[in-house]
Amino acid sequence: MARQTGPTDRISRRFGVALFGPSKALERRPYPPGQHGARGARRKKSDYSIALSEKQKLRFQYGVMEKQFRRYFAEAQRRRGITGDILVQLLETRLDNVCYRLGLGSTRRASRQLVGHGHIKVNGQRVDIPSYCVKPGDVITVSENTRSQQLGMRSADACAARPVMDWLTFDKDSLSGTVDRLPEADEIDTMVNVQLVVELYSR
Repeated sequence: MARQTGPTDRISRRFGVALFGPSKALERRPYPPGQHGARGARRKKSDYSIALSEKQKLRFQYGVMEKQFRRYFAEAQRRRGITGDILVQLLETRLDNVCYRLGLGSTRRASRQLVGHGHIKVNGQRVDIPSYCVKPGDVITVSENTRSQQLGMRSADACAARPVMDWLTFDKDSLSGTVDRLPEADEIDTMVNVQLVVELYSR
């Protein structure tokens, strides 16, 4: 199973955005890594470079590999509607991201691990595929075994201050969440200009 590895702070510094949550490294050194440091950040970028950076930011944010991302874009193009909005919607309805939005993981990486290790059930069936696409009406629960319950409760307590998205419902006592509807584009803060991503792939 392919996955993103490596130092997250370095990636956040490269793009100048905290893609993986609050980053003290980015606050201390708000410029790209490497020997050129702040001087490299002042170079003028081409339109292609800017669009490529936006695509990479979106890819890193959701922990998706390039081949997977291309498949998501092809599916978004195939469906009727605004391609950019559908693309983000497809990424947002991944099971690992939904667990993150419910507060069952402090980061998307932590949520991905929770799913991959078999701690999550969808409609009563164990699902260990982070890219599983949830649908309206799906019920996401933490497995009944003691270890899963401990991990779920610990994550829910740590993320209690983070609000649950409007398109989801979460019951902390039972560690279960429901997908009420698909998310709207204006509800998702991707920190990315998605239109540039669409233009990049449409060339």
